[in-house]
Amino acid sequence: MTAALPEPDNEARAHHAALTEKIRVEIEASGGSIPFARFMELALYAPGFGYYTAGLEKFGASGDFVTAPELGSVFARCLARQAAEILNNVDGGDVLEAGAGSGALAADLLLELERLGQLPGRYFILELGTELRARQATRLRKSVPHLFERVVWLDALPEEFRGVILGNELLDAMPVERFRIDHNGPLQLDIDFSDGQFRWSEAPAGQSLRMRLAPLNLAPGYESEVGFAAEGWVRSAAAALTRGALLLIDYGFPRAEFYHPDRTTGTLMCHYRHRAHGNPLILVGLQDITAHVDFSAVAEAGSEAGLDLLGYTSQAMFLLGCGLDVIVGAMPDDPQSRLSLTNEIKKLTLPHEMGELFKVIALGRGLTTPLRGFAMQDRGGRL
Repeated sequence: MTAALPEPDNEARAHHAALTEKIRVEIEASGGSIPFARFMELALYAPGFGYYTAGLEKFGASGDFVTAPELGSVFARCLARQAAEILNNVDGGDVLEAGAGSGALAADLLLELERLGQLPGRYFILELGTELRARQATRLRKSVPHLFERVVWLDALPEEFRGVILGNELLDAMPVERFRIDHNGPLQLDIDFSDGQFRWSEAPAGQSLRMRLAPLNLAPGYESEVGFAAEGWVRSAAAALTRGALLLIDYGFPRAEFYHPDRTTGTLMCHYRHRAHGNPLILVGLQDITAHVDFSAVAEAGSEAGLDLLGYTSQAMFLLGCGLDVIVGAMPDDPQSRLSLTNEIKKLTLPHEMGELFKVIALGRGLTTPLRGFAMQDRGGRL
């Protein structure tokens, strides 16, 4: 175990051991190894054992990482203005948030949409973990009791949907294929188990992986990821969207930057108790595993499914387009509140914080007017 990371307690160790055994059994049944994408899927989503499906604290100061909605209400208030514009353009409709975390975004978004006079008919939450659903329900009952009846939890995307589909830090937690370029071509990186540990192994790359990597001309030794699962999810969401927009906020790059010649080890990252490191094979079930998003691939997946690219920009520019200046101009007089709000805005917008690394992409169907979130800047041409 990496020395710099905190030691898990006995309960966490037992949880880790149980999931390790579950994955080991699957590896053995599969002939000695499984693709990394399958390992990541089990580590994060194995029913009752995965990081996102078990009862572990994940978000906020007591968890492993902090997302934008956990910082305060500014992010949600800006996002609500974009959602309200879309809902107005499609004559109402609903909001669907995929992967709602602690429920913080849902609560603040509902309150701001109410204030803007553009409440959705229903606020759907697509969440796989029963424990997370319970936490979300508790928070929403407390924060927005008068709006709680509008909230509906889903097990899967609906067949048809009109309105706004939101995904904040959703795609980065979807399983990725890991690869390495050999002198003879690409190799798929798999996971095996020996001497009580998960270990990397190599296998010939399949046709889909080879076809994706062929145009990139990556040098031997180059390692990175391909997010086929995220692309598949975008296509599924697009198939459901009859009219409205898919808004995705995450950290990532266009393809040319994602596979930059200097980014030779990829983007895979793990988070455990507010410490980031690059080893996904330890602390299984106890840590988050993420990879940056290839937004070019996301745009292509949406286009293939019939959606229009409505905009792509940095989080900072998106928030400014959605009225961040109005929030700044209405800062409270109380010095402590002003300081707190100032720090929140800095975290959300400064280039060395979340402002530049996080991007926003909008894909839509049946929308003809430009979206306000991309009025300040639209980098769609870079995709």
